[in-house]
Amino acid sequence: MKLQSAIKRLHEFDMKGHYVYRHGDLRKLFIEDSERAFNAGLKRLLNAGVLERVVRGVYVYCLSSKTKSVDTIEYIVKALRRGEYNYISLESALSEYGVISQIPIDRLTIMSTGRKGEYKTPYGVIEITHTKRSVSDILNSIYRSERPLRVATQDAAIRDLRRVGRNLHLLPESY
Repeated sequence: MKLQSAIKRLHEFDMKGHYVYRHGDLRKLFIEDSERAFNAGLKRLLNAGVLERVVRGVYVYCLSSKTKSVDTIEYIVKALRRGEYNYISLESALSEYGVISQIPIDRLTIMSTGRKGEYKTPYGVIEITHTKRSVSDILNSIYRSERPLRVATQDAAIRDLRRVGRNLHLLPESY
């Protein structure tokens, strides 16, 4: 893949709102004859600063104006756990609701039906906690907003924090 044609293709997708990619997404976007040719092209895009590897297997298109958006870290979560139910909960949600006074500045806490993990990215730390809650229970306790990820209701975020059993000292005594 030539650098200019790759930038043009990425720009087209950026205009449609796509600027965070998994490795497999890029493989489909840039059809090369061999894996070796694709990897060489990907390396060129990384070295030229067109793409940035934020975590293993997830890339951000650096020339997008949206990379400075607060939503970028949420799009990274969606790419990391595609196909799973993911929602903002625990300390991140409770801070937004004003239940806890601490504001997680460089951390986003996520509940997911996928596996747990902690990922350090240039956009902040993503902390994913696995939940065994049923899909219907999850859907009844989250809401869709203008954000890329859904957000737990206040009661669900408190319940998740109690279930995880950490940082309970952050909750006011009335909870």
